[in-house]
Amino acid sequence: MILPPFKRASDFVPEGLDFRKWSELEPLSRELIDRELHCVRCLEALILDRSELDAAASEAMSTLEIEMTCNTSDERATGAYADFMAKVRPELRRVAFALDRKIASAPQVRDLDPVRYGVLLRAIRGSVDLYREENVMIEAQLSELDQEYTRISGAMVVEFAGQTLPLSSLAKFAEDQDRSVREGAFLAGAKRRAADADPLNALFEQMIPLRQQMARNAGCAGFADYMFKAKHRFDYTPEHCHAFAKGVAEHVTPLLRERMQARRRALGVETLRPWDALVDVQGRPPLRPFQTADQLMTGVSRMIHRMDPKLGGLFDALQDDSGHNRPRCLDLEARPGKAPGGYLAFRERMRLPFIFMNAAGIQRDVDILLHEAGHALHALLTRDEPLLAYRTEVPVEFAEVASTALELLGHDTYDEFYAPDEARRVSVTHIETLLGRMATVAVGDQFQHRLYATPGIDRHGLSELWLELMHRYGPGFDWSGHEHLERVEWHRILHFFGLPFYFIEYGFAQLAALQIWLSAKRDRAGAIKRYTAALSLGGSRPLPELFAAAGVPFDVGPAQIGRVMDAVRRELESMG
Repeated sequence: MILPPFKRASDFVPEGLDFRKWSELEPLSRELIDRELHCVRCLEALILDRSELDAAASEAMSTLEIEMTCNTSDERATGAYADFMAKVRPELRRVAFALDRKIASAPQVRDLDPVRYGVLLRAIRGSVDLYREENVMIEAQLSELDQEYTRISGAMVVEFAGQTLPLSSLAKFAEDQDRSVREGAFLAGAKRRAADADPLNALFEQMIPLRQQMARNAGCAGFADYMFKAKHRFDYTPEHCHAFAKGVAEHVTPLLRERMQARRRALGVETLRPWDALVDVQGRPPLRPFQTADQLMTGVSRMIHRMDPKLGGLFDALQDDSGHNRPRCLDLEARPGKAPGGYLAFRERMRLPFIFMNAAGIQRDVDILLHEAGHALHALLTRDEPLLAYRTEVPVEFAEVASTALELLGHDTYDEFYAPDEARRVSVTHIETLLGRMATVAVGDQFQHRLYATPGIDRHGLSELWLELMHRYGPGFDWSGHEHLERVEWHRILHFFGLPFYFIEYGFAQLAALQIWLSAKRDRAGAIKRYTAALSLGGSRPLPELFAAAGVPFDVGPAQIGRVMDAVRRELESMG
């Protein structure tokens, strides 16, 4: 499938400019700032023109980030990204504030359609209230520190099984029936991360006071308060986060630990170690669903086509098509020098998403590609939306519903890779993994709330806090003999370094995605129809309305979590 052309709502931004350069962006920015407004149509035109300029700048930054993460050892790419973040992004932040203030204070704003522009205007007003000029350079400093985290992480390789491997490739040993192999692979990765504990601790210890200074500059009670405002969390408060954590402790962790103890008994081991979480308890060999990235992409394409032909067609449009002179949309293979993890980048001038991941030939890769495909489908379903904010500033709590729900909806089509008994095995493991992720979200979110509320916390205090929370919410693995490695496990979570407080969103989304999956058990076509309709709204509606469009209540408290976990328990029992 070739994506049909979209119609730009504005021709304000000319083609052919190099938007990585401030000299190209500055004249256009100045014209918008100085433009006179005489009527509500003038204001709407300003909003649309500004959206196109923002899309061009956003795409430039995304392209530079893609080039850097695809090869962290490329000094030209890392230098270009660092230069943009240090010199261009601060200027864009200043322009964004000037334009936000211009729009928010325009007399004509009262004549804008409140349904169409309500979500946009509350975000703009929130940004105006929070902006402080002195924070622009602090953000640049933090970006440099985060880039150093990416560089350190991307350079981590280990010698294992006669090969030099990036840490992401060790995942394929997690299902090996030989416990010594699993242990060796796990410890190789953990020890390699621990070898860089000092520089990573030093990085984070530099980040904490910078972030707290930003909060003070903005007159916020603390960094958590600052980030709630910065992330435009208008529809919930920290109390919702604490309620979610309480629900996890009461309902998710007990179910997770029950499953893990059943796993321990089936494996016949005295205690369950961190490297025992994914191996098949019946002694079956590890599943290897594909050998090449092309096989992975083809199989996932068939899965999505069976869910919904329209969604399948959109996914197929991401496949590289050099005949149409467009940049690639996929980088799936793991390799040395490539940044860890996976993500979906938006290139908003051409409105083409980009999927980045590190495939190792294991089942988890199928889920990761489905996850990132969910984000990509979300972007493609809103491709004709003229406002950038409604395409890319979708509340993350709902953006992650798009991705996580697609993972779960894929359960009924796992037979594209597996025999029926293998597909059932994968479904059970995936649900257990999702329970573990919800527990990790509770740990990660509470970790951040607590650490930024603790004056003077240092690396020792951070490790103690991490251990306390893992023992409260986690699966209960036995780390005996390796406690020093467990103490620095938080280093592997890149969000703490580069995306602070971007964590609870996953938990809210996982809870909603489970409800969409449970709904699909009763009415698959209806659940997918609601899912697609909700994604098509982009970020144009408040968060509770987006959840409602998908057929899910925006309720993250203990009682609702308990109801969902009861249903999940029944489904797991039915799977055997």
